[in-house]
Amino acid sequence: MFDILMYLFENYIHSEAEVMVDHDILTDELTRAGFHQDEIYKALSWLEKLSALQDSDAYPYLTRVGNQSFRIYTENEMQLLDTQSRGFILFLEQINVLDFTTREMVIDRVMELDTNHFSLDDLKWVILMVLFNVPGQENAYSQMEELIFDEQEGLLH
Repeated sequence: MFDILMYLFENYIHSEAEVMVDHDILTDELTRAGFHQDEIYKALSWLEKLSALQDSDAYPYLTRVGNQSFRIYTENEMQLLDTQSRGFILFLEQINVLDFTTREMVIDRVMELDTNHFSLDDLKWVILMVLFNVPGQENAYSQMEELIFDEQEGLLH
């Protein structure tokens, strides 16, 4: 399913190509690209749920004090998001790429992926997808793009 999301993001969203709205046409194209129909439906559902998260007050249980929020991860979340991934999420909050709402959207979307293996690189792409789909997060999206695509190779001295 994650491969389909990456395919859609790279070919339609990230490349600024015209986004197809017709699910049947999109499903046919993804099938021709070699993806299985059940995985296609899961990926499209994942995207629809991402869209729905913006339209609702999906996190009424979130509270924060001032600009600070504290996240305690569940056992299932910690199994999928390793220490490095959780640290990266915290880093993005500290540099204001993620706020507490977008952080929760990212975690929600990660937990909905049908995978047992999830890497930091995968997390970065999910964050990009979330930020791209949330109105008003254009600056955060640009910062995240810079973090991903402008990474320095090798050690810094």
